[in-house]
Parts: sequence; C-alpha cells; structure tokens
Amino acid sequence: MPKALIRKLAETEYVRCAIADRADLSAFRERPTPRIIFGLCIIGLSYTIGWPAIAALGAISVYFQKPVIVAVGGPVMYGLSHLTFMVGAYFAGAKYTRVFMRWLTRVAMERLLGAPPPADPPVETGVRQDRGPSKPEQQGR
Repeated sequence: MPKALIRKLAETEYVRCAIADRADLSAFRERPTPRIIFGLCIIGLSYTIGWPAIAALGAISVYFQKPVIVAVGGPVMYGLSHLTFMVGAYFAGAKYTRVFMRWLTRVAMERLLGAPPPADPPVETGVRQDRGPSKPEQQGR
C-alpha cells in the first residue's frame, strides 16, 4: 500500500480514535441477548439459501435443459438471500460489527504504520508484585 495513502488513512478521526482508545474485543465477553442470537441465526440462514440455492437452480436448469430456470431463479434467490441477511443484521444489531471493525482498524493500521503497539496497561490484581524489602534501610543488609 502506498505510504501516502496509509498516512492519509491514519489522519482520519475514526482511525485516530480506534488507536487512541486501544479498541479491543471485550464486548464479545458478555452474553448475547436472544434477539442477537436470533439475528445471527437468520444471517446463517441467508448463507445457506444464497449460493447453494443458486447452484441447485443451475443443476436443475442443466438437468431440464431450461436455462431460464437459473436465469430468473438465480437473481431472485440472490435477492432473497440478501434480504434475509439484512433482516438478520437488523435483529443482531450493529454493536458487534462496530466493535469488530474498530478493533480490526486499530490492528491493521498499527501494522501498516509499522509502529509497535503500545503495551496494554497492567491489570490491578491486588497482589503485590515486588517481593523485595519495602524500606530502603533493609536493602543494605
């Protein structure tokens, strides 16, 4: 990718915010709602009625030697598959798509820019990490 294009992309507010906020996939840790599960199932259904149905129509059209079957049925099935996908996306919501795209943008731009990603902040565990002496006078012993 040309460096000028990469720099131009890096200057956009979306990319700058994704990198500055350290966009991650933590939203995927929470349990999905029944609505989201339903939407994802509908999206899965759209894939099964998409190209496999068009391929089946193609095979049927070859078997019956009627090309009009796939010529008309193919675009109809593709359109139906697309509408099914859109309904599934509506029910699943855009939340997970936004989270994934921000994370993907951050990771891709950090790699394209060649900058090492900044270290994640340490997680507070409540356990003291240094086991050495806590007072300066004890260090001399």
